[in-house]
Amino acid sequence: MAGQQEKTEKATPKRMQDARKKGQVAKSTDLSAAILLFGMVLFLYATRLTFLGNLARYLAGYFSEVGSLAIEGASPVVLLTGTVADIAGLITPFLLAAAVLAVAVNLIQVGFIFNPEGLRPKFTKLNPLEGIKRLFSSRGLMEAGKSLLKVIILGLVAYLTIRGQFGQILDTLREDPVVGFNTVANLVWRIFLYGSLAYLALAVADFRYQRYMMDKSLKMTRQEVKEEMRSTEGDPVIRGKQRARRRQFMLNLIRKNVPKATVVVTNPTHLAVALSYQVGGKGAPRVVAKGAGELARRIRAVARESGVPVVENLAVARFLYRNVDVGAEIPGQLYQAVAQILAYVYRTQKAG
Repeated sequence: MAGQQEKTEKATPKRMQDARKKGQVAKSTDLSAAILLFGMVLFLYATRLTFLGNLARYLAGYFSEVGSLAIEGASPVVLLTGTVADIAGLITPFLLAAAVLAVAVNLIQVGFIFNPEGLRPKFTKLNPLEGIKRLFSSRGLMEAGKSLLKVIILGLVAYLTIRGQFGQILDTLREDPVVGFNTVANLVWRIFLYGSLAYLALAVADFRYQRYMMDKSLKMTRQEVKEEMRSTEGDPVIRGKQRARRRQFMLNLIRKNVPKATVVVTNPTHLAVALSYQVGGKGAPRVVAKGAGELARRIRAVARESGVPVVENLAVARFLYRNVDVGAEIPGQLYQAVAQILAYVYRTQKAG
């Protein structure tokens, strides 16, 4: 029956939590790649002077060592080791920045998820027939369309960036090499900047699409929602019977204990707490009944029928209702306040 119903209900928190445990989260690989590209473009631009200076020193040292290798017969192993170390020193800052940015982007998107099931090999993915089905499925065609759209838009952005710069590019062939290098570098910088911004805009749209598809895939039928509520909270009929039993128990307790109470403290209408205290007896005043709403009304009614004084004290009634269980003594911080209430009751009874 549930399979015939239309999935019109939003996913419950439990369903979303179960999906998250399985690694099913709304994630856009394009958003991660776009933010990583944009961040690295900015990082490269901010550190370009340092990078170019280090690169110039590396090239000068490299050619000097190559010359000494040819003239003095220096060891090629030493030259190779030094070259690898220099190149590692040049690219390490970029690798570290990329790694930190990649981790940060994924944590922002989906948070920290450890999914052991995702580490298990799935041999169905190796089936070529299944791969062809996925390729020509509606989702596969959508992904292909998105890829084509990205190529078209990014190509258009690159073309619009360099469209008016062809003459300047040709002029670099006749200019000083340093000037020509700066011209080309600035043009490449603009292409990467505008391209990464366009890619970021596309990635944000893709992330919203992934969220929409995830929410759609997790939708539930009304029957599924009801079954989940039964499994997590119990059958509604049983819960209703349990509430009825608790209510009846509290009513019996009120009818039994309130007539023997010393005073009923109210706030004045929503809460009522019955206290019992024996003058000269051991221990502090004790809560013998309490209730809110309809139960509070019943406590006041039984108290009036039994001649038990009803005193209004909002702060005391609220604290007792929230913090003291039935059958427990009041805490020491309320001794003075309750003593004043009892003194008032005793004075009123003597005067009467």
